[in-house]
Amino acid sequence: MFLGAASAAALAVTASSAYAADLPAYEPAPAVAVPSFTWTGPYVGVQTGYSWGHAARTKPEGWMIGGYLGYNYQMEGSPVVVGIETDLNYADIDDRRGVRRTSTDWNGATRGRIGYAFDRFLVYGAAGVAYSDREVRRNGAGKDSKTAIGWTVGGGVEYAASDNVAVRAEYRYSDYGKDNFNLEGGAGGKSSYDDHRVMVGVAYKFDSPF
Repeated sequence: MFLGAASAAALAVTASSAYAADLPAYEPAPAVAVPSFTWTGPYVGVQTGYSWGHAARTKPEGWMIGGYLGYNYQMEGSPVVVGIETDLNYADIDDRRGVRRTSTDWNGATRGRIGYAFDRFLVYGAAGVAYSDREVRRNGAGKDSKTAIGWTVGGGVEYAASDNVAVRAEYRYSDYGKDNFNLEGGAGGKSSYDDHRVMVGVAYKFDSPF
């Protein structure tokens, strides 16, 4: 009886081992990659830059400083980032040729943006509506000023130094079209204005409310 019980126990252990060997090996589920950063959210920043252009047979150039605000949305599971942004700058841009002087005291734009994100590094393009103060002055004929409206296009690079701070550098070209300036003695007339600029800025990015 003892030998029979021992044989039965040995047989049971052998069968259990064989059954376990036939079972598929357990493998843990692969970890899901979670992006470490998203560009989605509103932001506000400060910027400065330099402008050079053409207006009324002059070549106005100078510095500007201002602020910008906008909102980015990064497509879910995608590196594509879209957004909208507006900026406004105080400007000290002017030039004098002979008796004529042109100047700009402020400028700004509202632009749509589209970019491609490499995690915290963003390459983007932007285009939209540009607006600027313009003044034309002529010795002996007074001065006249207008608010010019045109279009702008450009692009840049942006880097998220932290989850809430992003720095950028960009180039922008703007064409403000032609405006008619009324000076004394008929010394005015139509004048176009366009400019190139390079800008650098730093922004605070708020967490997305959605």
